[in-house]
Amino acid sequence: MTQKPAPNPKVLHIHPYVPGEAGDGGGRIIKLASNESALGPSPKVREAIEVELGCLARYPDGSSTLLRQKIGEVYGLDHKHIVCGNGSEQLIAYLAQIYAGPGDQVIQSEFGFIAYKIATLAAGADLVAARERDYTTDVDAILAAVTEKTKIVFLANPNNPTGTWIPASEMGRLRDKLPAHILLVLDAAYADYAGEKEYQAGTELVDAAIATGAENVCMLRTFSKIYGLAALRIGWCYGPESVIDALNRVRGAFNLSTLAQAAAIAALDDQDYMEKVRRLNNEQLPRVASGLKKLGLGVLPSAGNFVLAKFPGGVHQARRVFTDLKKHGIILRPVEGYRLAEFLRITIGTAEENGLLLKALGKHFK
Repeated sequence: MTQKPAPNPKVLHIHPYVPGEAGDGGGRIIKLASNESALGPSPKVREAIEVELGCLARYPDGSSTLLRQKIGEVYGLDHKHIVCGNGSEQLIAYLAQIYAGPGDQVIQSEFGFIAYKIATLAAGADLVAARERDYTTDVDAILAAVTEKTKIVFLANPNNPTGTWIPASEMGRLRDKLPAHILLVLDAAYADYAGEKEYQAGTELVDAAIATGAENVCMLRTFSKIYGLAALRIGWCYGPESVIDALNRVRGAFNLSTLAQAAAIAALDDQDYMEKVRRLNNEQLPRVASGLKKLGLGVLPSAGNFVLAKFPGGVHQARRVFTDLKKHGIILRPVEGYRLAEFLRITIGTAEENGLLLKALGKHFK
């Protein structure tokens, strides 16, 4: 038998990530599949990128120093406790690689972001999915899943693809009851949309971990959502010194391009535009949710810029509606990969786009 290089066996259990469809380029496309910003980035971003076009022959700042300083300024954080990545997904992969390996376990919630599973298996570790309650993270279920082999808990809050969230008190309870050797990774990709009174992104828990020397909590954020920079892949982690040091040891020397850094700084400089995007979402999310409910669909409560809609006719109806709307240029997101086949995830678009969506859906529920 011919021998050949063999990958880590767990890699062969990974189902490649399938992003939301983008359309075939024919006619108008209303893409509501990938939780992208309805308004795109601030106009200041284009200006910042154009300034840097003359420097394309030069390597970028390998430490993203100015960007980290700007993040610290806007969010009130010490930039020395921040590291940037090529999207938060890169940082997820690094954290799994650093803190887990063969024989170890990583915990996520039942319907947690699929990138956690990919990163865990790629690191050679085992993933444990803790059952959710009403499609919402259950802290007690996570704690019950902890064993001596557990090394990481990934918690998306608000969660993707469900949109549900848990309050700061529950996040604090989870952190307090986890053994000190387990790293709690708080993925707050949609935090800028979450305006609920009891919600916190996780900054306070990281600060407490730093202050007490526990160093077992970190928080991930992204520029792909409210800042509208998904194409440039910009994420960041706020964490204790030991976590940031470990990430800096494994990340690529120039993992964030000059254009990405300049764009992110410009986006942060335009907080008025960011508030405009948030206001639109605050207005349109209830409208879409209400419209879907009137059509007879089940809608999970969401603190993000999307809703997860359950079709009364089950998986066959969800597939049929997805296919029909796609033919008419409206692209939603099937979530069968999350074992939620009877659902479609719907990004909140502009007022016009949302109106066209509800009108098109209405034809299926007369």
